[in-house]
Amino acid sequence: MPGPVSFVHLHVHSAYSLLDGAIRIEDLIRTAKEYGMKAVAVTDHGNMFGALKFYLEAKKAGLKPIIGCETYVAPRGRQRRDPKDPLYHLVLLARDYQGYRNLIRL
Repeated sequence: MPGPVSFVHLHVHSAYSLLDGAIRIEDLIRTAKEYGMKAVAVTDHGNMFGALKFYLEAKKAGLKPIIGCETYVAPRGRQRRDPKDPLYHLVLLARDYQGYRNLIRL
């Protein structure tokens, strides 16, 4: 088993990132724990469906859960798309409960 490391993943897609991630929440938590990580983030692509399960599992395992989301940036607004516009993603992390609420609103 690997020893403790000071690295923390801040951009992880779980199985809730359809067609983009494959790791189940339980496996992510177990692996982070095995590597001695103190915290881990989930930043699923365009959704936060797994946030509650992730939070509860991480807390139960003694890890600090960092909840986030990888969002889409729409230069002209989400209603006006142009195929010529460059596509950008933005990773957002909640610092606290207010940040979590803000992510939910987005």
